[in-house]
Amino acid sequence: MNKNASIILLILGVVLLVLGFIAADSVASAFSNLFTGAPTDKAIWLLIGGGVATIVGLLSLSRSPR
Repeated sequence: MNKNASIILLILGVVLLVLGFIAADSVASAFSNLFTGAPTDKAIWLLIGGGVATIVGLLSLSRSPR
């Protein structure tokens, strides 16, 4: 993968993680956690997507160029 694409993917992953943590700390997520024991689906998907994008970005940056 291109180095620039890897950096963009890494930045996007970190942004999604931050948004996921903010969504998990929201009032809607607190009510969802109160009644179902889990945060909202939006928060969960943002955290999963951010984690995957961050890991892929880091792994592609750590690979040596061919």
